[in-house]
Amino acid sequence: MSQNLAPHAHQSPDRPLTGREWGVLLVLCGAIFLEGIDVAMLNVALPAIRADLGLSTGSLQWVMSAYVLGYGGFMLLGGRAADLFGRRRMFVLWLTVFLLFSGLGGLATEGWMLIVARFVTGIAAAFMTPAGLSIITTGFAEGPRRNKALLFYSGTAAGGFSIGLVVGGLLTQFGWQWVFFAPVVLSAVILLAALALVPRSPRPDRTGQSVDLAGGLTITAAIVLLVLGVERATHTTFLWTALTVGAGLALLAVFVAVERRAAAPLVRLGILRSGPLVRANLAGLLFAAGFFGFQFLVVLYLQELRDWSTLQTSFAMLVMGIDAILSPLLTPRLVARFGNTRVIVGGLLLAALAYALFLPVDADWTYTMMFPSLIIIGVAFSLAYGPLTIVATEGVAEEEQGLAGALLYTSFQFGAAVGLSTVTAVNVASTASSSPAALLDGYRAALWVPLVAALLAALISAFGLRAKRGAPVVASGGPAGDRAPADASAVG
Repeated sequence: MSQNLAPHAHQSPDRPLTGREWGVLLVLCGAIFLEGIDVAMLNVALPAIRADLGLSTGSLQWVMSAYVLGYGGFMLLGGRAADLFGRRRMFVLWLTVFLLFSGLGGLATEGWMLIVARFVTGIAAAFMTPAGLSIITTGFAEGPRRNKALLFYSGTAAGGFSIGLVVGGLLTQFGWQWVFFAPVVLSAVILLAALALVPRSPRPDRTGQSVDLAGGLTITAAIVLLVLGVERATHTTFLWTALTVGAGLALLAVFVAVERRAAAPLVRLGILRSGPLVRANLAGLLFAAGFFGFQFLVVLYLQELRDWSTLQTSFAMLVMGIDAILSPLLTPRLVARFGNTRVIVGGLLLAALAYALFLPVDADWTYTMMFPSLIIIGVAFSLAYGPLTIVATEGVAEEEQGLAGALLYTSFQFGAAVGLSTVTAVNVASTASSSPAALLDGYRAALWVPLVAALLAALISAFGLRAKRGAPVVASGGPAGDRAPADASAVG
């Protein structure tokens, strides 16, 4: 194990985590919590930012788009960099960059300064996040110990986003700048803890391996264009969107051609022969599309139609943060008893139920009538998110753990962009006027998008129920893609 937390050979599957292991895990959980709370707080602060800096709607949208482009576009490059240059090294370096540019965002006096700061912050998160995840997946033996660590980690990520909604609303009362300064303080604490607790690891042996610069440039450009095209689809013309997405797909084809000929490819295409990995990524993309699309519609409903304040909306949605409690407490027991795939399918079906219950939303719904959907989606998130992370990284060779984590996070990010764009497009197309009745028609039509996405994700994941125990998972190897048996107790 590259991080030397405890050699795999001596890790009993049922042995409790040591104090040092808990320390490392808490550092990494702090980082993913930081990423979640940062995004959530900014979402809440956008109206105050626009009022203070005098930003147009287009400029305000770019404040969000810049982060999405940096985060989604550089994720694969960030994941592979962790494998090639050292996970701790990449984690500490890019956490420092995250700290610096978050602070610069709070000092911005012009819209372009804020946009640049958010773009670089997104890039920093794209390198930091897969490095942190791969420290866990290489630092804890595959099986119950890693599952426990990953489920605790995923619960923290969910908690960051939920808590950020409320904290962002509170901090904005003192000035939107605090939404940027608060992560600086948290980043500094995590950075100091990381330097003290995360053990150094030997520099990865790259003898005979060259850095795949052509692959890195083409895949980053391809994903940036695809995310940009999808994320901006509802804010520009169809022709612009088609050209942007088309250019992204063309570069993706170029990337595949480059990787097939590269001696040391950035992304070994053979990793995509793993059925569990591909299913986890597709299900993750669809689940993120539904989850973030639904959340966006609920915010629109509460603030646009019901005229709730930002803080009221944040507190109303806080119940969705139950996933932060259930992920480390309930989900490990369910995974141990039923396996990852069954838990994932159950979570996705619960998500579909939550969305279906919200379909008949009306203009005079009380919070009691909204509550079932909000709490059920929180439970669904706790059942799906962590196990999807486990399946997407299980059976993957240690030297490709950063890549596997980056693939999953890219799927989540791209799915969120697709979901937000799709629900926005359907909502706009189905809203004939600004009357309450017309607004309701738009919400109800758009709510079908997350419902269909959740059902499709459940269907894709259900194919894993038919997978035979002991089915091989693609590991790294030669051109033919050597196969290594995986622990299939929960491989879906």
